[in-house]
Amino acid sequence: MANADRPQIYLVTPAQIDLAVFPDMLARVLDRVEVACLRLHLASRDDDTVLRSADALRAVAHARDVAIVVQDHVLLVERLGLDGVHLVTGARNVRKLRKDMGADVIIGAFCGASRHDGMSAGESGADYVSFGPVGETPLGDGTRAETGLFAWWSEMIEVPVVAEGALNAGNVAELAPVTDFFAFGPEIWGADDPVRALEDFVKIIR
Repeated sequence: MANADRPQIYLVTPAQIDLAVFPDMLARVLDRVEVACLRLHLASRDDDTVLRSADALRAVAHARDVAIVVQDHVLLVERLGLDGVHLVTGARNVRKLRKDMGADVIIGAFCGASRHDGMSAGESGADYVSFGPVGETPLGDGTRAETGLFAWWSEMIEVPVVAEGALNAGNVAELAPVTDFFAFGPEIWGADDPVRALEDFVKIIR
């Protein structure tokens, strides 16, 4: 169950990163806060941009024993020595990828607020399922992953669960007993001091 241990920290990169600045910023964060996993989430479809970013951030993460997964770019996992892939399409392709990529590769699945999709992803071999957004956001259709979903999941399902999307002090405190991971992205990178912003969330979780 999620509340047997405190939730771990999972970081999501900005959709656009400046390689002259961001790797050093990430290093400062990882040196101050214990992080379980980093997700490379880039809006760019330019091969060179994605490859250079993945190379730079893999070096930072692996130097600190932090796993790094890439969002959707399945072919880059083996090519760049990444630890896995994060799929935004729920259970779709999880079973095939698990068969193709083997047991050691991390496969995560974002399932919105759908209990059914989450269960399907877990049954298909996902290492974790993420639900969100958990807070109010003008993006998407307004559907939120409610605390009750996480409470049910942590009670009934063994697959680790990640809470993400529009996190704030209030919903982090509410979800801390019933989630395994919090995925922080814009919540910290948009702050004047990302390290302090993440440390403030950690204080709530702890």
